[in-house]
Amino acid sequence: MAHEHHHPHHHHGSDAGETRLIWALLVNVLLTVVQIVGGIVSGSLALVADALHNLSDAGSLGVALVAHRIAKRPADALRTFGYQRAELIGALINLTALILIGLYLIYEAIIRFFNPEPIEGWLVVYVGGFALLVDVITAMLTYAMSKHSLNIRAAFLHNVADALGSVAVIVAGSLILLYGWTIADLICTLLIAAYVLWHGWSEIKHTIRILMQSTPLDIDLAELIHTLENEEGVRSLHHVHVWDIDEQRRSLEAHVVIDPEDAGKIETIKQRIKQRLADRYQVRHSTLEFELEVPDSARACLVEPCHDGVCGPLRPEYEQDGKHAHAHRSSRPLLLVLSLLSVLTGLGLRWHAAGEDWRQWLVSMQAPHGWHTNEWIAYALAAIFLSAFFFAGGKGTKPL
Repeated sequence: MAHEHHHPHHHHGSDAGETRLIWALLVNVLLTVVQIVGGIVSGSLALVADALHNLSDAGSLGVALVAHRIAKRPADALRTFGYQRAELIGALINLTALILIGLYLIYEAIIRFFNPEPIEGWLVVYVGGFALLVDVITAMLTYAMSKHSLNIRAAFLHNVADALGSVAVIVAGSLILLYGWTIADLICTLLIAAYVLWHGWSEIKHTIRILMQSTPLDIDLAELIHTLENEEGVRSLHHVHVWDIDEQRRSLEAHVVIDPEDAGKIETIKQRIKQRLADRYQVRHSTLEFELEVPDSARACLVEPCHDGVCGPLRPEYEQDGKHAHAHRSSRPLLLVLSLLSVLTGLGLRWHAAGEDWRQWLVSMQAPHGWHTNEWIAYALAAIFLSAFFFAGGKGTKPL
């Protein structure tokens, strides 16, 4: 049955909200420059770490600003659902960069541990205090808009985290001044890196779930099917798919099997199903195709005559999906082990190439251009196995 659907598109904020984003972006760029200069002059890795984090925040704000404007564009023949997913793509890029920065900070902290440098404590405290002030201002500028946008909410949380990081930097500088504990700078760097990784990973999982059209985390597909099958007039459902269009809207499509004698009640049954979906699962866009159950077989025919007149099994896809999901789940531990072995192989090859000298190994790890081809192959295999590990989770395990 052909139905026309109109997709309402919600605009985030107003011109005043855009102005706040612009100011927040400029302030963060200024802070990044000040922190990098301060970190280089003082020798504080923690300041540079916080500067890189702030730079990622400035990038996130820039993408959020561009996406905010793109999202205002109405749906057209090219983008029938609209342009809201531009924000998700930008968030994916920024969060990926954030995770890479976190890993780099850990790497630099380890290198600095074996090669300590003098740190100017007072400069660390001054720049950390300035950073704390800017983080608070930025959080205030983005707070109102964060209630309605995943991208801007992530930017707001980043700035709250930056404020906590700035406090940690001030504490590290104070410990250096009072007790000469330069190790406090490294500890502060590791804490910032750990938070960056935790926050980046937790946010990127939600973004990937939407882009991959995964079943929303708050919906149990089996329970949803069971609920709808208990609606009056519904015999069964199959070919059921539910996904988030963007962070504000979700959609569902399904084939609904009814008794032949209820063919005249299709519109009534459809409205009951749509109301249940909206009230219980917040699904306000659904496409339902109705089929008549043939009494003498476990097959269903389309209500509308199809060109080839073929009837199909009610739920063949769920049996197949279950087999594939089981195979994927059983392969995940092996993929993780292979990934770890590949990383250890690459590190072992570098250890051997460095003459099994610890300091030489650390120095050579900082010069990737000197690595051998077999080392790059080992790390490439590790990346492939790790990617396969995450994507082999399947819907049943909800890896993302």
